[in-house]
Amino acid sequence: MSLRLRLLLLILGLALAPSAAHAAEAGTPTPVVKADVRRIALDAMKAELARSMAKLRLEGYDAPYFISYQLKDTQSHGIVARYGAIFDERSQREARLAVDVRVGSYELDSSEGEADLPFFLGADQGPTWLARDEAPHTPDPEALHNALWLLTDEKYKGALSSFLKRKAQGVYAADSEEEKTVSFTREEPVRFIQEPVPFPFDAAAWSERARQLSVIFRDHPEIFDSEVRVTADKVIRVQTNSEGTELITEETLYAVHVQAVARATDGQLLDNSRDFYAATEAGLPSPEEMERETRAMIAELLALRVAPVIDPYTGPAILAPEATGVLFHETVGHRLEGERQSDDNEGRTFKGQVGKRVLPSFLSVVDDPTECAFEGRPLNGHYRYDDEAVPAQKVTLIEDGVLRNFLLSRKPVKGFDRSNGHGRAQGNRRPTARMANLFVHSKRSLPYEELRARLIEEAKKQGKPYALIIRDMTGGNTNTSTYGYQAFKGVPRLVYRVDVETGAEELVRGVEIVGTPLTSINKIVATSDEYGVFNGFCGAESGYVPVSAIAPAALITELELQRTVKANERSPILPGPWARAKKP
Repeated sequence: MSLRLRLLLLILGLALAPSAAHAAEAGTPTPVVKADVRRIALDAMKAELARSMAKLRLEGYDAPYFISYQLKDTQSHGIVARYGAIFDERSQREARLAVDVRVGSYELDSSEGEADLPFFLGADQGPTWLARDEAPHTPDPEALHNALWLLTDEKYKGALSSFLKRKAQGVYAADSEEEKTVSFTREEPVRFIQEPVPFPFDAAAWSERARQLSVIFRDHPEIFDSEVRVTADKVIRVQTNSEGTELITEETLYAVHVQAVARATDGQLLDNSRDFYAATEAGLPSPEEMERETRAMIAELLALRVAPVIDPYTGPAILAPEATGVLFHETVGHRLEGERQSDDNEGRTFKGQVGKRVLPSFLSVVDDPTECAFEGRPLNGHYRYDDEAVPAQKVTLIEDGVLRNFLLSRKPVKGFDRSNGHGRAQGNRRPTARMANLFVHSKRSLPYEELRARLIEEAKKQGKPYALIIRDMTGGNTNTSTYGYQAFKGVPRLVYRVDVETGAEELVRGVEIVGTPLTSINKIVATSDEYGVFNGFCGAESGYVPVSAIAPAALITELELQRTVKANERSPILPGPWARAKKP
């Protein structure tokens, strides 16, 4: 899995069905509507669910014990500007269904033997045709009934097949009592109908703002490509299940992404970006602030072009708050996701460690999707209910260095028999336990200048001529499976070499962070007293979901950096048109 951050949204394109990150705040004016089409959909879903629970059964086989229906209606707007012109401008809407049918019981059900069906199988192996997951855009109950009927039938047959396969496996392999957990947690039904959330988007104004930002790059022909992307997404979710849940939520996410690409003289590809997120259109920064940030981004990229390449390094370093957040996301967060604790294909780093110290005693880690902002900055990982209709909950994962809990969906972990509202998924994929807003708290905090002084002191103690400060990261990735090394990689963007004698800082490039998770994280000896926010998207088994990491700067006594893969590609042969135009 990987933490796909700023670059992710720029390369996925406007056609991606987005994950929304923010619910509307209380008190938002509600537009007058003639009929609540959301309730029409909910009533149709409830009726088809009741029919399926009462009558769906293949003679001689088990009936479903649980069915869940979810509809996600997504509206998206997008604008792309390059070189001072609009290159793409579109709006779209799609509605998708997710149907979960379970056979057996909460203690042991069909999910235990479940596998994704191939698109085409022979008649003796499985279905030769698969039902579509689209839902009607108009409030047509009969059309929705039909779509749900076909999907439910298909999911029921698949669940029966999986359940019988799971029972057959038990003939040869008995479950270990030590490992045994139930298949599905029992949760209280929820009934919540959110008021409609406004979704304004001034396409003309945003087109002009995107165009004006993209014009700035004309003054810098060294930057051979750039892009300004504006997106606005709204997801209406309608969900019901056989336990009695009735849920309607609306979430919106507005974003502006500015990216630029250049090459160093040795051919290394360099990129830089700025990203702005908000739950409302008005919450995005002013044009003046976006221009300031864009010009600062350009200055950083131009400096990187001529920065020296650093040799591989092992020694003390300070990670800026955003970089610390990425480090904890990759080294700790993914390894605390519940499904990984019982999967034989996973390394299960923290299995059996509850109640034991896993981090320095001054550090705590909390995941809290109920928080929508931190010190005025919106948080991408905020939501009210997860994708299994469980209320979002604050979870203390590590307290004073001691492991206390895991991120949990409705797939339980030994010793934890309830979800804590972290079952998440992109679109209509099956939810798994995922991070939301990951907070790193420290009881050993120093003003930044004192932290920097300790960095230099530590470098001198180790006999190093310099130390490093990593001020920005593009993201990272980690391996958690048994089929590989338990390692992680971070991709720093702005790395500064600090001379231990003079304290002077020099921008360098060409390295990436590598290491083993627990070894690296336990090298932290102090943090700053100021926190930063990292907003982005994380990719794992259930797709890409919006996440945030909130952390202080961290002093690490030993951090390893290796050389990045060298690129020997040439820059464009001819100078860019803007360079030609600037000649007197």
